[in-house]
Amino acid sequence: MNRWGITLPLTGVPLAAHRDLVRELPDLGFTDVWSAETAGTDAFTPLALAAEWAPGLRLGTAIAPVYTRGPGLLAMQAATIAELAPGKFVLGVGTSTPAIVTGWNAVPFEEPYARARDTLRFLRAALVGDKVTETYPTFAVSKFRLERPPTPPPPILLAALRPGMLRLAAREADGAITNWLAPTDVPTVRAELGSDRELVARIFVCPTEDADAARGLGRLLISSYLTVPVYRAFHEWLGRGDALAPMHEAWAAGDRAAANEAIPDSVVDELVVHGPVEHCRERVAAYVESGLDTPVISVLPTGADPLDVVRSLAP
Repeated sequence: MNRWGITLPLTGVPLAAHRDLVRELPDLGFTDVWSAETAGTDAFTPLALAAEWAPGLRLGTAIAPVYTRGPGLLAMQAATIAELAPGKFVLGVGTSTPAIVTGWNAVPFEEPYARARDTLRFLRAALVGDKVTETYPTFAVSKFRLERPPTPPPPILLAALRPGMLRLAAREADGAITNWLAPTDVPTVRAELGSDRELVARIFVCPTEDADAARGLGRLLISSYLTVPVYRAFHEWLGRGDALAPMHEAWAAGDRAAANEAIPDSVVDELVVHGPVEHCRERVAAYVESGLDTPVISVLPTGADPLDVVRSLAP
């Protein structure tokens, strides 16, 4: 089945105002709705609404951080959405970033690889209804059992950027979620994950013929994200270290404007899909042709009604 996903809620659109759009999505050709969690809505509530509005859609979190909820609460929230959307929910988890985990939620960001691994192992047991008493290397759980384990238990995907996490996803999860990559990067990521695991990617799409505006917005986002150490390492692994070195130098010197200016057009064009709507659809499809299973469009603001933009990007 060819999947075609959308990130909801849309920027600037109240959550309740998505109802009519969500009901249209299956007829438009969308198969998936994926949520995110930063400083807006939580990852689970929008999916609870989508399950009611359009029961045929597959729903996923991309991602719920493994630090900001206790293991038991994370299992409970996943079980709740899995009950509302039986067989159509995918739990995406990840480590998130120190800014979100520590800066906003006052939780130490320690041993991210081990915490992700231990959470996957706990969730595997908890979501099939096992009573879990276990001392994992990064946390301990005593006598936890879900009152209503979901049937079937949801697949679990791990947010992963580099070989270590991708291989962990291949061993312990049902697949991986990634972002900030070009279609030409997909084979590199796929080679670490393997061919038998689902690969999901959030793709930033700005459907406008104003290339300067799209690139300006793209530069702001790239300098915000790719200066985070894990994303910097990701793109060094993908081969963009030299192209992005001037950005990192300016950023380290505290000159954000210079950092933005230092990002080459070619890098923006690789990582942010922009142009006429038809070109944007073709570009998203290129990710699938390169080995991606599930493209998840994240609509960037263009000045147009974001609800209409989603409709225009239907496959």
